[in-house]
Amino acid sequence: MSLRRAGRRLRAVVGLAFAQLRRAPGRTALTVFAVALAVLSVTLLASLGVGVVQTGEDGLDNADRDIWVSSDPIDPSASGTENPIVGAHGVAAEMSERDDVSSAAPIAMHDIYVGTEADDLERTSAVGVHETHDGFDFEEGGGFESEMNLSAGEHPDGERPSEPETEEIVLDPNTAEAHDVEVGDTVYVGTSRESAANHEFTVVGISAYYSQYLGSDTETVPLTDLQAVAGTTGTDRATFITASVEDDADRDAVGAELDEEYAAYDVRTSDEQIGAMFEEQPLVLASGATLVGLAVVGGIVLTVNLFALVAYQQRDELAALRAIGLSRWVLAGTIAVQGLVIGVVGGILGLVATPLLVAGLNYLASSVIGFGELLQTPPEVYLLGLVLAIVVGTVVALVTGWRASRYARIQHLSG
Repeated sequence: MSLRRAGRRLRAVVGLAFAQLRRAPGRTALTVFAVALAVLSVTLLASLGVGVVQTGEDGLDNADRDIWVSSDPIDPSASGTENPIVGAHGVAAEMSERDDVSSAAPIAMHDIYVGTEADDLERTSAVGVHETHDGFDFEEGGGFESEMNLSAGEHPDGERPSEPETEEIVLDPNTAEAHDVEVGDTVYVGTSRESAANHEFTVVGISAYYSQYLGSDTETVPLTDLQAVAGTTGTDRATFITASVEDDADRDAVGAELDEEYAAYDVRTSDEQIGAMFEEQPLVLASGATLVGLAVVGGIVLTVNLFALVAYQQRDELAALRAIGLSRWVLAGTIAVQGLVIGVVGGILGLVATPLLVAGLNYLASSVIGFGELLQTPPEVYLLGLVLAIVVGTVVALVTGWRASRYARIQHLSG
């Protein structure tokens, strides 16, 4: 009998809830829309928080390198682009000779000037690498490939070139658009306005590969050409030396051996490099965590206020139901079912809208600051929004319904 009675009570509660929703379709629609906005505030803020943390990690993962070798910059207070590793090609060649290392190559970074006219140049950043790859996702054209890790004695001329030889460059889309440049055009490149007039490079591709990780327009140049332009060929300077280990080798063990062999440098695995990056920039990690926390707290606050308002707007109906003998639990259950229905519908709308808005915001972020995937939506982000809408919405509606039923008295009925 008790189960049958509970079943009848449940059907009554559900019926009352749907009747209340149908009785005020405008209010129901607005409430669903408000829940969808609350879910969007959670999913978008959480996506931004995840993206802030994940962007640097994705950059290292996409580089597909197992070991990162670096050194303290000459001026620790500067930006870190002094390329403190000297004799980088020689060090990389030594590493490549190991049986457990499949390849090693230096990477350099410099500020450069680029333009189609020698007297109209734009300051930008450049990354020097030996070759580009499929991950560059070229908008136009392709990449380049240059000889890797040739020391002075191995070079055909007996010494490493002091002038650019490949003379090719991959431009960031914003740089190409600013100078109205297409693949096949020629641009001036130099580390100063004066030296740029001496070096003409052919644009072979357009890609934002490095821009999305460095947060600014970044061009890609053959490493030896960049060193020649910067005047660091003799010292052979680089920012990093990256290495890939053989498939059957233990990355951590190889990293430990290299760390011991090259004690003057900081040798890290890719995971350790990510950790070091966050240690040097704790605000990045703190910002990501703060955004996720704000998303959760803000979503809960919006939901609480929303269903408190829903319960308040139904005070006359609740008072009438209380007057005919319905218990407080029935009244609270009626509001809770409304919260469940509204949470499900609003949550689904919010989740459906999330990828569309994320795509739009990522496009805006890419065009403004160079980050192509600033907002990232792993499954956990959608789950967080759905939990907020359904679970939190139902619980909050039940609590607010219970509180509202305390004041549902016949004397509170309006005129």
